[in-house]
Amino acid sequence: MNECDDYFDRLVNQERLQTFLEESLGQANAFEVERHVGGQSNETLFVTWGDRDLVLRRPPPGETADTAHDVLREYTVMDALQDTPVRVPETVISAEDHDIIGSDFYLMEREHGVVVRDEEPNLLAEPSHRSNVGSELIETLVEIHDVEYEAIGLADFGYPEGFTQRQVDRWESQYEWAFEVTSNERPVPAIHEMTAWLHENVPSEYPHTLVHGDYKLDNVMLGTQQLPEIVSIFDWELSTLGDPFTDLGWLLAFWPETGAETEIFGSPGGREFQLQNGYDSRDDLIERYEAMTGYTFENERFYRALAVYKIGALSEMFYRRYLEGNADNETYPMMEQRTLTLADWAQRIIDGDDFE
Repeated sequence: MNECDDYFDRLVNQERLQTFLEESLGQANAFEVERHVGGQSNETLFVTWGDRDLVLRRPPPGETADTAHDVLREYTVMDALQDTPVRVPETVISAEDHDIIGSDFYLMEREHGVVVRDEEPNLLAEPSHRSNVGSELIETLVEIHDVEYEAIGLADFGYPEGFTQRQVDRWESQYEWAFEVTSNERPVPAIHEMTAWLHENVPSEYPHTLVHGDYKLDNVMLGTQQLPEIVSIFDWELSTLGDPFTDLGWLLAFWPETGAETEIFGSPGGREFQLQNGYDSRDDLIERYEAMTGYTFENERFYRALAVYKIGALSEMFYRRYLEGNADNETYPMMEQRTLTLADWAQRIIDGDDFE
C-alpha cells in the first residue's frame, strides 16, 4: 500500500459507507468511491451509487482548528436554500455518526459543468464570455445576500451583530492555532501588526445578510451553454449570517489585476489568464455590486486586507497540517513562504500601494 492509498483509507471506510447507503438510499447495483484532488479544505469524494452520481464531503483527517471544516453546517445552509433562487446542488443526506467513516459527512447530487481553476477553459475564449463571468459572479452573490433567511429557517444560523469584529477575532485564533506548530519552523511577525490594525479599523455598521464565507471563482460551476452562466455554488462550510462586504472583499482578493498578484498564489491558484482582455476589473465588480444592492462599499481597504489576512491564516493552517503529516496536497509545503508574502500584500493594501 502506498502513501496515497493509506490517506484514502483514512478518508473513508468503503464497507461501512456502503452499508450506510443501503440503509439510507436502498440497494444499488454499482458502488464506487473516488477522491477528488483539488480542494484545500474539506475533502471531496465522488460516489457512484447505482445510476446516481453523488458527492461526499468530509473534513480532512487529523486535528483541525475549531469550526474550520464544519461540513454539517455546509449541509444545513444548502438544504435550506433548495427552494430559493440561490444556485446550490441538491442535498441528499447527512450523518454525524463517526463510526461510519470516522467523521461527520454529507452527500449531495453531483453537478456537471466547468469549474475554473488554473487554466482558462475554451468556453471563456471570447472577451464577452469573460466579462459575463464577472457579471454572473456578482449576480449570484447578490442572490445570496438577498435571501430572506428567516423565511427559510436560518434565523438562528448566525449572529450578524458584531460579526465583523468576530471575524478578526476568529482568524486571529486560527493563526494562533497554526503558530503552535509552525512558529517552530519560522515566525511571521508581520501578522501581529496586521492583527492590531484590523482591530483598530473594524467597521461597526453594515447590512445584515446571509454570507457565503468563501465566495470566489473556483467555488462556482459554469454551465456549458454558449454564454456561460453559473449553475451551482459550492463550499458553504463558512456560511453564516453577517456582513456581506466580507464576501465581496474575499471575491476581490482572488480577482487578480497584475502579474505580481498572480505570482503570490503561484501555480496552482495564480490564474494569470484573468489578466487577458475581457475580464472585469475589481472596480467593475464593485460598481455592479453597488448598483444591484443599493449598498455603498465603504472601507474597501479594511475588507480587502481582512480577506488577505484570512487567506494567510488558511495558508498557515495548511502548513501546520503539512508539518504534522495530516495532508496529502503538493501545495502545502509552499505555505511556508506564502504566508509571509500574503502578510506583505495585506500591508500594501492598507498603505494603498497594492502590487504593481
